[in-house]
Amino acid sequence: MARTSRHRPQRHIKAPPGPSGAVASSHHAASSSDLAMHGWNPIAASADADLLPDLDTLMSRSRDLARNNGLVAGGFQTLRDNIVGSVLKLSATPDYRLLGWTRDQALAWENIAEAKFRSYAEMPGEVDAGRTLDLLGLTLQALTGALTNGDAIALPIWKPRPDARWATRIKLIEADRLCTPAHLEHRDDWRGGIQFDNDGAPINYAFLKRHPGDAYGLFSAGAGVKEWEIVPAFTAWGRRRVIHLHDKERTGQSRGKPILTAVMKEFHMAGKYSSNELQASVASSLVAAFLESDLDQESAGALFGNDPRAEWNKSVKQAQGLRKLEGAAVIPLPVGAKVSTFTPGRPNQAFEAFMLAVLRHIAAGMNMPYELLLKDFSKTNYSSARAAMLEAWRYFNGRRRWLMTTWLKPIYELWLEEAINAGEIEAPNFYAQRYAYTRCRFIFGGKGWVDPVKEAQAAILRVAGGLSTMENECAEQGQDYEEIMDQQQVEQTMRAERGLPALGGNANKPTAKTLTQDNPADPEDETGEQSAQAFNDTMAMLGQPQESAQ
Repeated sequence: MARTSRHRPQRHIKAPPGPSGAVASSHHAASSSDLAMHGWNPIAASADADLLPDLDTLMSRSRDLARNNGLVAGGFQTLRDNIVGSVLKLSATPDYRLLGWTRDQALAWENIAEAKFRSYAEMPGEVDAGRTLDLLGLTLQALTGALTNGDAIALPIWKPRPDARWATRIKLIEADRLCTPAHLEHRDDWRGGIQFDNDGAPINYAFLKRHPGDAYGLFSAGAGVKEWEIVPAFTAWGRRRVIHLHDKERTGQSRGKPILTAVMKEFHMAGKYSSNELQASVASSLVAAFLESDLDQESAGALFGNDPRAEWNKSVKQAQGLRKLEGAAVIPLPVGAKVSTFTPGRPNQAFEAFMLAVLRHIAAGMNMPYELLLKDFSKTNYSSARAAMLEAWRYFNGRRRWLMTTWLKPIYELWLEEAINAGEIEAPNFYAQRYAYTRCRFIFGGKGWVDPVKEAQAAILRVAGGLSTMENECAEQGQDYEEIMDQQQVEQTMRAERGLPALGGNANKPTAKTLTQDNPADPEDETGEQSAQAFNDTMAMLGQPQESAQ
């Protein structure tokens, strides 16, 4: 007798119709009879089917908003300033345990690698194929491309120059040039200009030799506009040939999408509404008064005779002084007319409240607090501002990690491979221990302080309590702790030579009294006496004598 499996394939069971004949649903969100849900039937398509047909339109609209909408331009600048900032430094952290090194050996290797990488990253002639930007500039441009277009693409090329120390160059490519060649569009393994293997890993990238938008500008639409170049994703020995920075939200998603996608409609409509409201206000401000006739029809006809139009125009010319109202002016009026003042309805009294609600929705869609998007902290106290910034920094730190993993670390790996093969850096068995050697992080611009005194106290407490390190605290402010300690050592030596007190002595430390004076009571936060007590607690933890606030 044949055995049957206890586990049978599941079948989709169709729900029975309800009393009114409509198909019943266990979830209200899936209801087809509810009037609020009746016309909402989106297609359950794949990630690429949802995105790729609309990507060109999304990119062009996103760029148009970035060009012509001041709020979008300011929002992008805020993201650039907080995600990257004005500082970009390598902090090499090789896994010395995997390499069998001591900590001192790893520290010496780190210092050499960081110094030589600076000679590459901070020189536009070294890192940029176009000899224009340093690594910070390239990173800001790549981040802007990823925010605006959804993708940022770079080609690492090998290009030795007689005036350069290194040969690895980074060439940025705008996302419009990444597209599937016409003769390959029928193939299922090509998606959005990328060829994938059966596991979803990229094999090849197809780039137009020229930007397709050149045909719409002042440039010749000749050779290259419809010619493609196929670039392998990796070399035979594993060296990266393409760096593709994009945010992958769904499995099987080949390309990224602009950050404005979810709020693009709101941005566009809010911009039009604001512009129309401004135009209406300007138009209203141009009208000072109206001339009204107080004559009935028969009286007006008798007054102006057989040619009313000519007589009226003649009368109006006598009242030209109304075009420019001045103080203590005597206004001549046409016959049978009176002046009625104009009360404009603009600006709209509900405009600010309505725009505030819309902009809060937009800010949430861009993963930023409203105060940060508009740079308006006028209605925010310290606690609220700090809470908003903490929430924002969760997003910024996540974007920094994404940027390090998909952009900065691949560039560091490319440079390090060249430096090792050139004999500039010693790394035995590099290809087998690639992870251990290339382990690193990058220091970005500092987050700044809302209240420097309180946040400096918190940093001291974290370090003293073993919850943080000087390296982490300095990195949060865009500083390298080794550089700070080296500079402190230099300054201490110079102060000793001049007979000045050593840095860090009690004479240089603030007291609770000065703290109370410099940080007066805040009715919405802690009082000056509480700040003084916090200071004394901090000093006590550090083993320093306490000061009296009196």
